[in-house]
This record gives sequence, structure tokens and C-alpha cells, in this order.
Amino acid sequence: MSTRDFVFVSSGKRLSGLIDQPSRGETRALVVFVHGSGMTNVREENRYVDLRRRFAELGIASVLWDKPGQGRSEGEFDANQPLESSAQEVLDAIATLRAGNVRGSERIGLWSTSRGSWVAPMAMSSETDVEFWISVSGAPAEDNKHYLMEANLPLEGRSADETAKLMHEWRDGRRIFLEGGSYDAYLAATRNLRADPAVAYFAGDLTGTRKSYEVEQEAYLQDPKAYEFDPRTMSTIRVRNFDRILAALDLDVLALFGEKDTNADWRRARSLYESTVGRNPEATLRIRTFPDCNHSMNVSRTGTVREVEGTPLDAGVKCPGYYEAQLDWLREYVVPE
Repeated sequence: MSTRDFVFVSSGKRLSGLIDQPSRGETRALVVFVHGSGMTNVREENRYVDLRRRFAELGIASVLWDKPGQGRSEGEFDANQPLESSAQEVLDAIATLRAGNVRGSERIGLWSTSRGSWVAPMAMSSETDVEFWISVSGAPAEDNKHYLMEANLPLEGRSADETAKLMHEWRDGRRIFLEGGSYDAYLAATRNLRADPAVAYFAGDLTGTRKSYEVEQEAYLQDPKAYEFDPRTMSTIRVRNFDRILAALDLDVLALFGEKDTNADWRRARSLYESTVGRNPEATLRIRTFPDCNHSMNVSRTGTVREVEGTPLDAGVKCPGYYEAQLDWLREYVVPE
């Protein structure tokens, strides 16, 4: 494949990335990569080059770019960048590709992972001309903290009873905060949770200060309708009406999940995809799960978050069938021979 710079403007910032084009034959489609959480430097990391090369061999171009404030992109990096802002980047990139008549842009699809599988459907709900989507390690509508702790605490040596007790304290603490309970009541309800070193690793400092607790609580109570929470886990809903967004996608979808994913609740995400995209007569859905894969789709002994966080995206060994599942699906739905 041949690679050149790709530059576009989103929200007044000049974002910089790369376009790959097949070196031989016709360019038959184009894939836009949508990042997960965290920092990016697509050139230094040569990010997703394993997939980009394989896609080029099929006659598929690839496009990716650095988040604001990363690599050569302007702006400041925001680890909590709003999903709407990230979705707008995707829309602006697609508009730039089409305006420039970039080879392959007459048939555009998205490839997303983790957080990106929230961003991609949000973008596609506005850009209805996207024709296909590969979702890797997608998540349900709510944030992952409850699932992450519940899945990882047993791997940290906590018994089933200890895990259940800690998760009960997590939910109680959230309820107290959301219902206007006092800081002292919150501390009393979360005594074991806050003292557990594994919880501190996964969720950070849950004690905070009285002032920070009360300031955050006041801000929430002034506009509680601005937030939604999953009633079972008390987790924040990151994408409102996510089921409706997914159900309205009239396109071909491939969803890949690792069965040892302890970062995001892959079972709940799989069920969500099945009940939305899977029931849309104007869409197709294929789901593949990989028994020994973690959140990064690498072969994993345990799937623990510690293992994932210690492995760069371009390291590790991808699970058998990971590449083939995507290439076979692309040959069937996107670039049939």
C-alpha cells in the first residue's frame, strides 16, 4: 500500500492523519478507523498497520488520524472528550474525503474499537451513507466501571462473597450520592470498597474530599435529567437511546468480541446488538466471539485489565481467526470477488 498525509478541520482544529491506498488494482472501498480511549500517535505507533495492510490487499483504503492535541493534530488532548465531539470528527473526515473524491470514498465503512463503538453509531446516525461497520470489543450503553470491577476482583483473589460485598458497596455509594445523601453516609457505606487496593487500581480514589463530593453532588442535583443511570448497576449511561441508534442502522455489521474481555461487558453488548441491528430487516449482523481473547483481541491467559493495560495496541498475539473473520466478511459484503 502507499501512504500519504490526511488533514481535515473539525471544530476549528486541524486534525492530521494518514490515508492508505492499495498499490495495485482498483480501490473498491474505504475504511475509517475510530479510536478507543487514550492517547494516539498514529505515525509513531504505526497504529492498526496489521489491519491496514490486509485491507489494502483486498482493495480497501484506510483512513485514521490523531485525536486533538496528539501527534500532529492541533488542540489539547482531553481524555474525557465528549462522544459527540468524536462523532463530529468522523463526520467531518468523511465530508473531506468525499469532497476530495478520494479513491474508495464512494463506499465508506467504519472500523471501531471499545469507546469507538459508541462513537461510530452516533456518527452513522447522522451520516446515513456509511455502508458497513466492523465493531471490535464494543460496549453496551453504560460505562464499564461496575462490570470491570465485578469481572476483575475474582482475578485479584477476591472470593465470590467478597466480590459481591464490594459491588454492593459500590452501588450503595452511588445511590447515596445520587439521592442527595451526605458525605459521611457515603463514607460509611463504602468502607470496605475504599480500603481495597484492587478497587483503587481499577477505579481510582473513591474517597475524595468532602468539598469535592458536595460540589459534584450539587452540580448533579441541579440538573439530574442531564444524566441517566442503569438501574441494576448504577452505571452512567454514556449513549442515550443507544438501542434506538443501533436499531436504525441500515447497513452490514460485523461485531467481534473476546470472551475474556473484563474491560467491557461483551455479553451485554452482544445481546444489545442482536436485539437491535439483528432485528432490522434492512441490516445484516454477524457476530463472532473468541474464547481466549481479551479486550485488545489478544490471546490472554486471564483477560485481566492489568494484562491489557500492560500491552501496547501493536503488541501481543491476536486470537486465531481474528483477521480471517474480518477479511472473509469484507469479501462477502464489501468487496465480493
